[in-house]
Amino acid sequence: MHLKYQMKLPDLISLINASFGFLAIIMISRGDLVLAAKFILIAVILDFLDGWVARKTKRVDQVGFGKNIDSLSDVISFGVAPGMLLYSASTSFSIPYINILVSLLIVLCGIIRLSRFNVLSNSSLDLSRDKFIGLPIPSTALILGSLYLSNIFNIELSLAIMGVVSILMVSNFEYPKIKNTKLILVSGLLIILTCLPQSITSVILNLPANFLFILTLLYLLTVPFMHLYANLRRSGQKC
Repeated sequence: MHLKYQMKLPDLISLINASFGFLAIIMISRGDLVLAAKFILIAVILDFLDGWVARKTKRVDQVGFGKNIDSLSDVISFGVAPGMLLYSASTSFSIPYINILVSLLIVLCGIIRLSRFNVLSNSSLDLSRDKFIGLPIPSTALILGSLYLSNIFNIELSLAIMGVVSILMVSNFEYPKIKNTKLILVSGLLIILTCLPQSITSVILNLPANFLFILTLLYLLTVPFMHLYANLRRSGQKC
């Protein structure tokens, strides 16, 4: 299999996604967590772009080459990089090793999430193309990146939320695929505004990060709450 026959434009975008994930890890090792969080958020835009370009160019991926590049890139940008960011941002947490365990959980659940996605998409078990089984892995970058860059970040909150995010990635909850163009554009704009240089006043800088965090948190929590509400209604009807 010659690479020039398999490598397409969406794959190059996926590699740029992985590059930003790797650069985020480098920034974390140098102590620049703000820039690392921005790089992780930029990787989210690139992850959306590779899928969009693949659909627009009607890319045919018979052997799964592109899908594997995309998944491996996502492990770096939305698994390892957020895990490292969380660990580095929570080294002062009072309970030893909890930050390491939650950070590791992000990575492991991310790997399982992507593996299941690839298996389901290659089988007859993929019953709906409008939903994800389990929380999509870019949510780790959106939640943690926006939370860290907001003015509401604290260690306890971030550890608790990222623990929940990790579990939801490997859950059986069905999350809808966002296809609303206006919502996608608003989310992209919020990411861009959040990643602007810090020369802008902190109040203006924090607002997009706050909105992005709240928007992603609503997406994360709505599905489990609706599932819980439906179960409670069924239980009430049986009584």
